[in-house]
Amino acid sequence: MPKIILLLITLSITSFMINANEVIKKSKNSICHDITSPSYSRIKHFTAYSSVQECLNEQGRLPKNTKSAVLIPDKYSRSKFGSGWKDNDKDCQNSRMEALILQSVAPVKFKTSANCKVVSGRWNSVYSGKTIYKASDIDIDHVVPLKWAWDHGANKWSKKKRVEIANDPINLLSVGASLNRQKGAKGLDDWLPPQNICQYILRFERIRKIYNLTLSSSEIKDYSAIKIKYCSAL
Repeated sequence: MPKIILLLITLSITSFMINANEVIKKSKNSICHDITSPSYSRIKHFTAYSSVQECLNEQGRLPKNTKSAVLIPDKYSRSKFGSGWKDNDKDCQNSRMEALILQSVAPVKFKTSANCKVVSGRWNSVYSGKTIYKASDIDIDHVVPLKWAWDHGANKWSKKKRVEIANDPINLLSVGASLNRQKGAKGLDDWLPPQNICQYILRFERIRKIYNLTLSSSEIKDYSAIKIKYCSAL
């Protein structure tokens, strides 16, 4: 057999063996091991994953005191969803301003004749039922919080898609600052508004489904029970 063919066969076999060894092993005690793990070669019974992140997403966990950079999942930061509010149509009104304009129940007033920055209007906060007149007292809430989205699948998205959910009008609500900050990055099982609870639940779930954000098995049960509790009268 020509030497060149033997060389190609050898390289193909070597490549296959390397790829096989790169599989992430989740052991019976749910620890995710990559090839740098001292226990990797000894683990014979395992569930295989293509990446550490995939293993972690399936209720896996890291070995104690791991220092491997490969095993450290990418952390959430606001910048992963873009640098602040985006002005998609380049009209000087970013997505915060457009939400304020759209959701005010009275004509808004702008800081200057350029009509870029909203300073006042009339907003009925759906979380508290209170009426707010100063734009500076308004927070634009992400109904599905960005960190919650990151933890439920957005970490695997493109930057473009993450910027989209951060500025999507359906995911933006003009609300009082205190309740928005109380909510933080919590999902339905950790926080609900004092007012319009069912409306909030349905909107949260609609957005989650539009963006294919996934729930754990326990969250599926909890969210179903929450919806039945607060929306059964509809």
